[in-house]
Amino acid sequence: MAIVERQYATLTAAARDPYLYTDLDVADTVMGRFEMLSSVLILYFRRTRSSPRAGQEIAQEIVDSFFEDVDHSIRELGVGDVAVPKRMKKFASMFYGRLESYAAALEKSDAAELAAALKRNFHPKSDDPALTMQGLASYLLRVEADLAVQGEDVVETGTLKLLDPQA
Repeated sequence: MAIVERQYATLTAAARDPYLYTDLDVADTVMGRFEMLSSVLILYFRRTRSSPRAGQEIAQEIVDSFFEDVDHSIRELGVGDVAVPKRMKKFASMFYGRLESYAAALEKSDAAELAAALKRNFHPKSDDPALTMQGLASYLLRVEADLAVQGEDVVETGTLKLLDPQA
C-alpha cells in the first residue's frame, strides 16, 4: 500500500536525521537507530490511537513494516534462522516496553522523566552525568505536540510530517 510505504519512509527518514546523532546524543549504531526509530514510531502510534479506523489500520501496517525491517536486519547481521524468532520476541518486548515507559512521561509532558527513560534505553551502560538526553526529550515533546494538531487527512494519506530536530 503506497500510503503505508510513504508514511513509513517519512518516519524512518525522520529517525535517521543526522542532527539526532551528532547533537542529541543518539548513538550512530544499530541499536541507536533501533531506539530512535522506536521513539519516532511511538509518537506516531500515540497520534493515531484516536484516529478513525483507517488511521489505525495504517498504523498497524506500519508496525508490521517496522518488525519486518527488524527481522531483515537481524538476518543481515548473520543471525541464523533458528535464533531469529527469539531475537524478534526480544525486540518486540523492548519496543512495547519503551512505548509504556515513554507514554507515562509523554502523558504528563514531563521532560525530565522522559529524558531519564531515554537515557536508560539509549545509553543503558552510561553513568555519565553530562549525558542527560534532555535535548532529545525536548525534541520528542515538541514533535508530539505538533503531531497532535495535524489533521486526520494527513494520517489517512500517509503525509504526516515530523518537525525538523534543528528547528
